Amino acid sequence: MLVRQAVINYASEYGRYGYRAVTDLLRTDGWGISYNRVERIWKQEGLKVPAKQRPRKRLWLNDGSCIRLRPEWKNHVWAYDFVHCRTANGKSFRVLVVIDEYSRECLALHVARTIRAEQVMHVLADLFLTHGRPDNIRSDNGPGFVALALKEWLANLSVQTQYIEPGSPWENGYCESFNGKLRDKLLDGEVFMTLQEAEVVIENWRQHYNHRRPHRSLNGRPPAPLTVFTPPQRGEMGPISPPPELSAIQATETELQRIYH
Repeated sequence: MLVRQAVINYASEYGRYGYRAVTDLLRTDGWGISYNRVERIWKQEGLKVPAKQRPRKRLWLNDGSCIRLRPEWKNHVWAYDFVHCRTANGKSFRVLVVIDEYSRECLALHVARTIRAEQVMHVLADLFLTHGRPDNIRSDNGPGFVALALKEWLANLSVQTQYIEPGSPWENGYCESFNGKLRDKLLDGEVFMTLQEAEVVIENWRQHYNHRRPHRSLNGRPPAPLTVFTPPQRGEMGPISPPPELSAIQATETELQRIYH
């Protein structure tokens, strides 16, 4: 019954997660449980499995090599892009997304009404100080990324810019995939009353994505786990540390109360 309730709780909290993602979360919490068992509970409780996205083709050369530079180590290739959203009053805002393609970690989700090249430089400068300088950074040909000042600044820091072909978003596949998750699992299900509320909620989701959310390409582990845990065997319950969501939710509520009062 405890396992069943835990599955239901996670399915309710993360409505767009399938049974495999829920299994990875349970294993992180200490449950030695298989995918098949969670799948059975999933079907018995009538839980909905999110529909799979249609695979996208990659762009290949005649010799069989892929045009897109493949990340081979951390800080080898970063990618950045913009995601658009609106507050409840209809005013639009932008989210600058910066990710490390190798580790899949989301390095920044910068929220503002307008984001120009100068703001992009400030965000990147803070990230370079915190995470180090990447060898390459990938983006589309939008005005916020091709500004001469930004290109010269990156060149002076020996960061190579990798621009995708116009109208070919699949060449920035890692960032496009992340943008889809951000929109599907957060933006499409939230109504932001103010820009400040959007900043707090989006940053809280970034922390969850990096430290808690299981990633299929990382064998069910989050991009930047806070702890390393080996699940027990035979369905036994292992030691559990306090879930980071609790402190994150409390911090979010405190920040939102400060904004509205």
